[in-house]
Amino acid sequence: MKFSNGYWLLRDGVQAAHPVEVYDLTAGDGRIVVHAPTHRIRHRGDLLKGPVATVGFSSPMPDVIGVSVTHFEGGLPREPRFELSAVDDEAKVSEDGHTLTAGALSVRLHRGEGWKVDFVADGKVLTTSGAKGMGFMSLAGEHHVRDQLDLSVGAQVYGLGERFGPLVRNGQVVDIWNADAGTSSEQAYKNVPFYLTNAGYGVFVNHPGHVSFEVASEAVSRVQFSVVGQSLEYFVIYGPSPKEILRKYTALTGRPTLPPAWSFGLWLSTSFTTSYDEETVSGFVDGMIERDLPLSVFHFDCFWMREFNWCDFEWDPRTFPDPAGMLERLKARDLRISVWINPYVAQRSPLFAEGVAGGYLLRKPNGDVWQWDLWQPGMALVDFTNPAAREWYASKLDALLEQGVDCFKTDFGERVPTDVVYFDGSDPERMHNYYTYLYNQTVFDVLRKRRGEGEAVVFARSATAGSQQFPVHWGGDCESTYESMAESLRGGLSLGLSGFGYWSHDIGGFEGTPDPALFKRWIAFGMLSSHSRLHGSSSYRVPWLFDEEAVDVLRVFSKLKARLMPYLWQAAAQAAAEGTPMMRAMALEFPADPACAHLERQYMLGDSLLVAPVFSDEGEVTYYVPDGVWTDFFTGDEIQGPRWVTTVCDMLTVPLLVRPNTVLPLGAVDDRPDYDYADGVTLRPYRLEDGAGITTTVGGSTFRTRREGDSVHIDVDVAPDGWQVAFPGGDETIVATGSALTIRGAFSSEGRAGSPGARPECRESHFQDV
Repeated sequence: MKFSNGYWLLRDGVQAAHPVEVYDLTAGDGRIVVHAPTHRIRHRGDLLKGPVATVGFSSPMPDVIGVSVTHFEGGLPREPRFELSAVDDEAKVSEDGHTLTAGALSVRLHRGEGWKVDFVADGKVLTTSGAKGMGFMSLAGEHHVRDQLDLSVGAQVYGLGERFGPLVRNGQVVDIWNADAGTSSEQAYKNVPFYLTNAGYGVFVNHPGHVSFEVASEAVSRVQFSVVGQSLEYFVIYGPSPKEILRKYTALTGRPTLPPAWSFGLWLSTSFTTSYDEETVSGFVDGMIERDLPLSVFHFDCFWMREFNWCDFEWDPRTFPDPAGMLERLKARDLRISVWINPYVAQRSPLFAEGVAGGYLLRKPNGDVWQWDLWQPGMALVDFTNPAAREWYASKLDALLEQGVDCFKTDFGERVPTDVVYFDGSDPERMHNYYTYLYNQTVFDVLRKRRGEGEAVVFARSATAGSQQFPVHWGGDCESTYESMAESLRGGLSLGLSGFGYWSHDIGGFEGTPDPALFKRWIAFGMLSSHSRLHGSSSYRVPWLFDEEAVDVLRVFSKLKARLMPYLWQAAAQAAAEGTPMMRAMALEFPADPACAHLERQYMLGDSLLVAPVFSDEGEVTYYVPDGVWTDFFTGDEIQGPRWVTTVCDMLTVPLLVRPNTVLPLGAVDDRPDYDYADGVTLRPYRLEDGAGITTTVGGSTFRTRREGDSVHIDVDVAPDGWQVAFPGGDETIVATGSALTIRGAFSSEGRAGSPGARPECRESHFQDV
């Protein structure tokens, strides 16, 4: 929301009141409360008028400080609220009462004339709420509360959910309001009122409804955020690194839950409006098996249910007369089963009458069930604020799980009306974005209860803050173009910078049918994403319908992903433990490298793999290599950074570089994602520095690798059978069966692995040479 007319003036109709001084304050018990008049107090007569801002400062945990700004306090509490965690951090107030310190972060209030609030860490001011930043803004009868935080020179802003425009938010206007709008506009399915900076801090606005951000746009050296109402609360989160900011933000709002290992394999869909039955599905599965294409999950999209009945959670009997038998036959092929659902109930669905009778559907203020014809004729929405409605909805899903379904694609959840009354009295504006949280939480809880901890996974489209606890999320309805492939990547990287650990997209694009070249380029990108799904709108996505080379491409990259699973599982566990996404913007991994600040066509997959998708038929790609000697995964060639590289890739390759000082574990299995990663694992050392020590955990085994001169020493806790060491660029593989291994002559003086044909000498009691 823009309130100003340039730097000096306000827009027509806007009235503003800003704190001008700390008049008095109350400090104690880890909290400061300030009364701040919005005009100068020159004499007692000035005490008879307002407004006066009540500004509170507190801390839910170390390195996090909360700020509340309130005008009128007499309003009823508004629901819903984000579910936040807090720990006793023993925040301390200074003797003069003007500084609150939580961990390494302090907020400092200035005395005297003028309003200034500094957020300080390690002796440095991170950001400031200064003159005419904080305030109450009235426009067209609406009362808004806003604040503005300074941006230092060179500070970049990221996050605010899955946004498909430029990765750096500076200069953008962002409205936190979920919308079903595809991937090609400023609107988004997943809006998160949290932004991350490269200046050592992030900001989370604790409001589940509409939050308006002006990111270095209205005031070009500030980030402005505002809400309608009488109060605003936000948290400043100190890093100092971007990863640390995400760790603390997800500690506050919830860590990503670790999905089951099988979910990291390939998902194949029927697509949306295509015609299909059991014969079609079996043909697809048989075709994948015959072509040696690993497949983990088969997904049934919308038309598994009868038309106009979405959702009744019943298989269309005309097409699927024996659903339980069909699912049993598919599961006999070692497949997991996913089915499409949404939170809407069409009027023709038998569940509509059930929902009306039980009071499970969202209602208008006059008591009528809220309905419209967009998407499904006469459809209504489940009211997830009603515990009985959640139980009713969950019972329908539970019946499907009993049949043999393993997980759900939780589509939609964005088009949520505001002219409604919720069962628990929730504010409709606050529920618009929060609705998806309750929807996906309901589904996730059913899966967790039925399948057990560690086995629950959804494929969700809409989200808000905290929804990272219910993975996985996919990017929504993208076009079958290179441009849309690129915007999808931007959205995924932005979501990762907003606290989400896992993300996917429709390989080949959803709308339209991709050209074979685009499809093949997208396969490489899709299989080097956290989760991988072949899905479209009106056309199938099995590779042999494009050309035989597409089959080869899918085989190469799906088998590669399976072999990378020991490494990817480490990255997945890191996301769950620390909030660091599997797919990382370069700025997240290399915050000190200014060349990485705007990079949005490449990413880090975990700590050690750099991926640069190819966005052209011809295969030319230009990407940036950070400092150090990186190694091409496929060829073993080394690239000295920092530098830009332009190369041409055939369809079976993509720039995939391994970071120096990496010991990359590769699994012995290439046809599934869930297996014993330690059994027969191959360790590949890349450019280990002399004296470097690398710890690699694979399954129940921990390998400690250290380089000393031209030798590499590996010690193992709980040694697996047949583990191996292979040197990039060479043809030597050393198989070990015990708990320790020493390899002499493994490195040249520069730190590179021995050249091909140079047989290293291996010595240790537990060692078998082949």
